[in-house]
Amino acid sequence: MSTQSRRLGRSDIELTPVGLGTWQFSKGRGLVGGFWKSLDDEATTAVVAASLERGVSWFDTAEIYGRGESERSLARALTTLKVTPGSVRIATKWWPMLRTAGNIPRTIDERLECLSPWAIDLYQIHQPFSLSSVAKQIDAMGDLVEAGKVGSVGVSNFSANAMEEAHAVLARRGIPLVSNQVRISLLDRSIERNGVLEAARRLGITLIAYSPLAQGVLTGRFHDDPAAVASVSWGRRVSGSLGPAALKRTRPLVEELQRIAAAHGATPSQVALSWVVSFWGDVVVAIPGASKPSQATEAAAAMNLDLGRDELERLDRLSRQT
Repeated sequence: MSTQSRRLGRSDIELTPVGLGTWQFSKGRGLVGGFWKSLDDEATTAVVAASLERGVSWFDTAEIYGRGESERSLARALTTLKVTPGSVRIATKWWPMLRTAGNIPRTIDERLECLSPWAIDLYQIHQPFSLSSVAKQIDAMGDLVEAGKVGSVGVSNFSANAMEEAHAVLARRGIPLVSNQVRISLLDRSIERNGVLEAARRLGITLIAYSPLAQGVLTGRFHDDPAAVASVSWGRRVSGSLGPAALKRTRPLVEELQRIAAAHGATPSQVALSWVVSFWGDVVVAIPGASKPSQATEAAAAMNLDLGRDELERLDRLSRQT
């Protein structure tokens, strides 16, 4: 794999295979902000700088991340670093829970204000459960494209059927559905079983992998030092992947990641990331998070790691057995 850009769905937008997810920029605020430790502006700027230095060209955020705080933190970091608007791509998401499609046009100016002066290149529906139908939500998103408010439309956590419906609604207006952001990693390959991968390939939709390192499990950190589990947030501890039984079950896969990493002078997380954005071809890109510059540098450098077919297949087999 190389850092060569990939086309986002059937849009004209080009993205690097690895972007940066910014949930951790929430500053501990809002419904889900406490999932990660709070980072100050200096720390977030350092993380963004490290990503840019290694060639990352896009950033993913969301309204629900700290009630807009992640968006504002990202914008402040890019401003501090004197990044020219338009030189990087920005993706954010509308939160639909307990809202109707009418909320989409009412809140878009707030999203743009939080991210100013950067445009929204990709606007996504964060999950499919609103008080309005998928068709009404998607039509409202299409209106934003036609009004020049956003560059393209994506979805997140959509099933294959919901993704097909969203695609059909936009297609009637001549607008492509460009992406579906879903959980994908060596420990979560549900896209192969639930029809999402097949539909994405057929419709020309990019899959954006969130949690590509299974919230840190695939780094090997917790296998090498189980006591480190105590240092993570309560939300991550109860997610089911950091308990003794889960760590025992995933150990063979992590040990293979470590062996392959040693052969390449890389790290297990870089191998895991390279696998996610290589195994299925160009259809999948990834947005690992980072709370330290070193983590951002490590993740971005995975774009320069070329795994052999035998290595991809060894990880494939172990992943299926986990």
